[in-house]
Amino acid sequence: MNKKRRRERQKINIEMESQRALKVERKCYHCGDRYGGRSIYYDEKEFCCEGCKTVYSILNKSELCDYYKLNAHPGVSQKVRYRKDKFSFLDLPEVEQKLIQFKVGEQVQVTFYLPQIHCSSCLWLLENISHIRPGIMTSNVNFTKKEVFIIYNPNLTTLREVVEALADIGYEPHISLNNLEESFHQTSDRAYALKIGIVGFCFANIMMFSVPEYVLGSSIIEAPLARTFKALILLFSLPVLFYGAAEFFRSAWKGLKHRYLNIDAPIALALIVTFGRSVYEVYQGGNGYFDSLSGIVFFMLIGRWLQDRTYQAVSFDRDFKSFFPIAMHVIHDGTIYPKTVDQLRPDDVIQVHNQEIIPVDAILSKGNAWIDYSFVSGESEPVSVEKGEMVYAGGKQIGAKIELVVVKEVSQSYLTNLWNQQVNKNKQVVNRTALDTISTYFTYIVFAIAAATASYWFLQNEIEIMWNVLTTILIVACPCALLLSNNFTNGNILRILSTNQFYLRSPQVIGDIAKISYVVFDKTGTLTQHQKSEVRYEGVVLTEEEKEQIAGVLSQSYHPSVRLIDDYLGVHTYREIQDFKLTEGQGVEAWIEESHYKIGSPQFTGVPRGAAKGSQVVVCKEGQVKGIFYITNAYRYGIFNLVQKLKNTFRLAVISGDNDSELENLKAHFGKEQLFFDQKPQDKLEFIRHLQQNEKGLVMMIGDGLNDAGALIQSDVGIAVADSNNTFTPASDGIIDSSRLAGLDKFIQFAKDGNRIILFSFMVSILYNIIGLYFAVQGLLSPMIAAILMPSSSISIVLITYGMSEWMARYRGLNYKENNK
Repeated sequence: MNKKRRRERQKINIEMESQRALKVERKCYHCGDRYGGRSIYYDEKEFCCEGCKTVYSILNKSELCDYYKLNAHPGVSQKVRYRKDKFSFLDLPEVEQKLIQFKVGEQVQVTFYLPQIHCSSCLWLLENISHIRPGIMTSNVNFTKKEVFIIYNPNLTTLREVVEALADIGYEPHISLNNLEESFHQTSDRAYALKIGIVGFCFANIMMFSVPEYVLGSSIIEAPLARTFKALILLFSLPVLFYGAAEFFRSAWKGLKHRYLNIDAPIALALIVTFGRSVYEVYQGGNGYFDSLSGIVFFMLIGRWLQDRTYQAVSFDRDFKSFFPIAMHVIHDGTIYPKTVDQLRPDDVIQVHNQEIIPVDAILSKGNAWIDYSFVSGESEPVSVEKGEMVYAGGKQIGAKIELVVVKEVSQSYLTNLWNQQVNKNKQVVNRTALDTISTYFTYIVFAIAAATASYWFLQNEIEIMWNVLTTILIVACPCALLLSNNFTNGNILRILSTNQFYLRSPQVIGDIAKISYVVFDKTGTLTQHQKSEVRYEGVVLTEEEKEQIAGVLSQSYHPSVRLIDDYLGVHTYREIQDFKLTEGQGVEAWIEESHYKIGSPQFTGVPRGAAKGSQVVVCKEGQVKGIFYITNAYRYGIFNLVQKLKNTFRLAVISGDNDSELENLKAHFGKEQLFFDQKPQDKLEFIRHLQQNEKGLVMMIGDGLNDAGALIQSDVGIAVADSNNTFTPASDGIIDSSRLAGLDKFIQFAKDGNRIILFSFMVSILYNIIGLYFAVQGLLSPMIAAILMPSSSISIVLITYGMSEWMARYRGLNYKENNK
């Protein structure tokens, strides 16, 4: 009888295994996520979760289903929905006052940062949100900055309802404590754009009034009209010199005060000489060179604007407040009400819900706390906290809500101290760049040539030639082309990198990247992907009933591995349990439908740990092992190909706060490179400092979490990896989207190409100066010709640098047009 039952069970298991092998992986109609198991059907469509179905029903009710026609599966996954009272803090007047930008009568204007924006469907839906929430008058999306500008009627809706409307359709705004202290809206530099506009206007008018003189000659134009034109030209040149070129004079003066000549010093001198000579020429009845002066200032301003605009939209200097919720729920005399984080005081009792970051150091007073400290310590496994024990700021609760008693204010927490480490203050910015060094020697040489030539012609008693030669040398040898080559090349490189989702803080970082010799990786969240670990099961094939029983037992635990196993099982019905016991950090056991289960680590279940990589969760039923779930890290796509490419050129290292369960796996790819685990934030910082002191070349650190902040700042080039759904990126020299990390080798090579382009343009510029000086010192070149050649050389340099950087981008496979299709 028993043999017959075993044969029947084996037959059932074989059939189930066959069905499992043939099971088709489905895609959610709303978000496009792939999933197994049971689907949720609505309106003859399949959804992966209730959240995605709810969003679809909202859009369907509002007649906005054209959203799905613009792109396939354009929605954001709604498996994790916000709780009902999450945005109650927006009802506080002090919070509303600091978030809104303009309020008068029946109009309120506000801007939100939406990190979920990723395609044209997002733009279309957000700009039609007024169909979903009555009271919203207009909404406009800045796709590049991922921001939405909304105008609503406060008589018909509230700020909270506007935010909830955005969250209902999958675009929950990122609102942090930083929003209370400074304007989150990132505006462009209007003052600089105004300056370029004014200089361009003056330049155009100066050229217009100069054309008759060039074409007809001063002898043909009537004297009163000629004097009027010259007066207008002089008038239009004043804003160019004293407003448009003011930054060159300020920069040159600052350099002189620190006893060195930067590249703006000879530019400022050349502008002064050109202007002075032009005024003298006009006084003597000539024309002057105001057109060339205004032209060169105009082009140099455009060069600097192009350089700056590419990284205005990215915030690199993140502090601890960017990680915190804007308010918490405080319990007082049985009443729950919202309170902004900066107003939390010791002895306040706060509620912390699932997946919420804890903003203060506090003591657990109620509930089961499983705290994820991955942003602080790097360890991916959550920590169990007993009642009465300390919970530190920066931890994230995994599981049911808990209550905490505040011990320290936000400004005094451990997390604050971590961000304010002395390294933040010690990392110095090098202001004296290679460009400044070149320009210093260049300036000395030009001044020496000008002085020697002027002295020669003075001794020859050729005073007129002496002044012409002196003016011509300073004009023709102006290092404007040097400045433009650097600004335009770096500006275009920054632009191309940003379109490939690699954002750098400043042009200096490009040069630093080109000099690196050591690349250090964090593991968790950098080499691996958050919440995308792989689950593999080995053992007796589980029946549907056993799956539901196991899911029921595991539902009483909040460990991250439980969620992964639950997704793997793909069941939606949990069996009721009778008795339950949780051994925190080890496993769970329970009686369910007269069956005893014990599920947890090999040590907890009494089973020897296997040699397989990753975490192991053993399932025992009635004292017998049913099987083992093996959970391994999911590494980012293409990451090991990147490692192989980098190994040929750089020294590599992995330094992680996580355990060494992946040691053997990483050894297979990194070989003899250095691999360190169980490292604290300070250990990472000290390792970077050790490399800087003992290795030649610069060190690049690549990380993602708060625990990497010190190392990122200490390194010569710190790159933060940002997932598309993760707005928490620590302070860094650059930010790279996780989907682009596998192409890091291309970015490094492109940075080196940029240095080569700048060097080549330098050579062209210096060659131009040598040829110009050859004729200038002999008095064969008039100041007017020199002034015409000066902007001509600058324009040629701009064309060279732009063309070469575009060509090198395509050569490296960084064609931004293709990448953005």
